[in-house]
Amino acid sequence: MQLNVLYFAHARERVGLSEESVICEEGTSVEALLNLLAERHQALGPLTPYLRVAVNGAYADPQMLVPDHAEVALIPPVSGGIDIPRVLITQEALDVAMCRAAVLSPERGALVCFEGIVRDHARGRSVTRIDYEAYPSMAVSELQRILEGVEAEGPSVHALVHHRVGSLEVGEVAVIVAVGSPHRAEAFEACQALIDRLKQSVPIWKHEHGPDGATWVSDRP
Repeated sequence: MQLNVLYFAHARERVGLSEESVICEEGTSVEALLNLLAERHQALGPLTPYLRVAVNGAYADPQMLVPDHAEVALIPPVSGGIDIPRVLITQEALDVAMCRAAVLSPERGALVCFEGIVRDHARGRSVTRIDYEAYPSMAVSELQRILEGVEAEGPSVHALVHHRVGSLEVGEVAVIVAVGSPHRAEAFEACQALIDRLKQSVPIWKHEHGPDGATWVSDRP
């Protein structure tokens, strides 16, 4: 079946189109269509958790089946910005630009952003990929506790921690810590504290794969 897909605001900027014609199988759900569009436009993927979908001018549930020749609109939040969660465990690719935007404001003149990236070696052995596993509910609550603690130590600090789980290839971003504050010293200190404390107590595990096999590893002392 053929659909006319409309993109607005943030979605339009990421896709580089205001609309396009999309061919998909009959019986495709709203959720499946959104996944299809995210595969077609990789820059759209990190935005999809914040999008609402309208079909023929009405908001649609994710499981709704899209009718043939429908007009489908991808609609970012309309309240003046994207409400990005400050603590997130996700299988989706992480978006550093969105994380930066979440901690910036006119009164914060310093921004420090740490990206933890899968590298091709560790402890003297080659690495081809890392599988990250988490206890999601506890990981989120522990990250929230750590973030609130760091912000309490530096009241001018505003921070964010996003961590990815699942199978990541070399070069992919596994974790982002972003900190904004009026001055650089507090931003550097808070970013260092957040990543160090994350490594100490958040229930996220790494299963490293390489030519000589796979092993569970820990960054903790």
